[in-house]
Order: sequence, then C-alpha cells, then structure tokens
Amino acid sequence: MRRSTSGLTSCPPGSPGFRADPYHLPLLVFLLPACLYPFASCCAHTFSSMSPRARHICYFLDYGALSLYSLGCAFPYAAYSMPTSWLHSRLHQLFVPAAALNSFLCTGLSCYSRFPELEYPGFSKALRTAAFAYPFLFDNLPLFYRLRLCWGGAHSCGRDALSSNHSYHLLCALLTGFLFAARLPERLAPGRFDYIGHSHQLFHICAVLGTHFQLEAVLADMGSRRAWLAMQEPTLGLEATVATLSLAVIGNLFIIAAFTASLLRIPGTCPLLQGSPLEEGLQAKQQ
Repeated sequence: MRRSTSGLTSCPPGSPGFRADPYHLPLLVFLLPACLYPFASCCAHTFSSMSPRARHICYFLDYGALSLYSLGCAFPYAAYSMPTSWLHSRLHQLFVPAAALNSFLCTGLSCYSRFPELEYPGFSKALRTAAFAYPFLFDNLPLFYRLRLCWGGAHSCGRDALSSNHSYHLLCALLTGFLFAARLPERLAPGRFDYIGHSHQLFHICAVLGTHFQLEAVLADMGSRRAWLAMQEPTLGLEATVATLSLAVIGNLFIIAAFTASLLRIPGTCPLLQGSPLEEGLQAKQQ
C-alpha cells in the first residue's frame, strides 16, 4: 500500500484502521484532551457560582482535564516530534509513561493548592504554577533540544528542523504563564478590567491559540517526517496507547475523588467554604 507524505489524508473505503495503520493514533489521542480541557474550563466557570464546595470541585475537574491534556501532548511528541538522536533511546521509551505519572503529580498538586489559598495565597499560587509548569517543560523537552540544534542556523538541522508553528506555540505558552502569574493589566488599573480584558480572559485566549499552533506544528511534523518515521518501529501500539490513557484517566479521577471527599468532610464553618466566589475574586485582586 502506498503511503502519503502529507499529514492528514482522507481514507478511502476499506482502508486499514488504527490497528493496521496506527500512524494517526497519537494525533487522535492529542485531539481528545485538547477538546476536553476548554470544555472543562467553561463548565468550571459556569457552575462554580453554585456554592463554595461546587466551586472547588469544578476546578478539581478543570485541573484534571489540564493534566490529561499535558499527557495528550506527549503522545504526538513521542510519535512525530522526537529528535532523531533520541529515537528509541531510554528517554523516548519512557517519555509517555513518565508523562502519565506527571499528570498524577499535576492533578494532585493543583487540587491540593486550593486548600491553603486563604491562609497562604502566595504559596498556593506558586504550588499551582509549578504543578502546570513542570509537565509543560517535560513535554517540550524534544522541542527545546531541536531548537538548540537549529539555533542560529549554524548547521543544517535536517529532520530536526522546527516548524514556525512550534515557535508560535511556545510563545503563546510563555504568555499564558506570564498572564497567570502577573495578573496584568488589572493590577495596573484595579476595577477597570473586572468584566472585559482581565488577565484570566487573556490567559484562556493565549492557551487556546497555543493549542491551535501546537496542532499545526504536530501536523507539520507528521507530514514532513512520515516517510522516515514509517520505517521506524512505533513506541506504542494500539493496546499500549489505550491502556496508558485509560490508566491515566482512572488515576486522575481517583485523585479528584479523594480531594472531593476531603472537601466534603470539611465543616461548613471552615473559612475555605465561606464567602461567595465574587468576594474571593475581589480579595485575590487586592493581594
């Protein structure tokens, strides 16, 4: 059967599925959490006003979706974007399993960070930032290495050449982290950006733009490297992919359930469960 060198191709009737030709399977695994995390975030913002407990539980689920997105990124990076010198190395073989463990760490730390946020807001924010920064840095290790190889055009990058969309994705990711940490522009003009233009809105816009550029970059790697990657043995087959993703989903749901159970055991008089989300948001802006 003749293979196409393009990224996404239409499949004629009777063409083999993922089991016979699993080349596009990592892309599908990436697309699922890439669609899930904006939906989970929308639900968290929509239903978090129901009660203080509902607010925390909604964001537990939001953090879990983001953790699964970090794992979803690892699948296409391992399949399409790994540097040529890393192919079939120990790091390449353990890249996706390590990303699955990172998703547990990300969900656990981010969910825990909600409990001390009233007494220690700085510690809570630093913990939550680290919870999402670490999986991002790990997932993008292949891109950072390829970027270093090609920096300044000192030599030909060959198959390690990066699409410009990779750079746009990394730039959007940096802007996303900066907006989350800096709380700009509302810190410069308190009260003027409460409804439109505050950092959290810009944060979500940059995150979705980054995911768009990330998808375009993955498609570019799929197309430009397909003829070469077709001769390599895939790191994960269909069964291993489904098993890894299923265990990650179950593990993250278990972590969320454990923190939810802890939250439900807290008495209603606890300061963590006092005040409306609007009051808490105003307090956070003043800190």
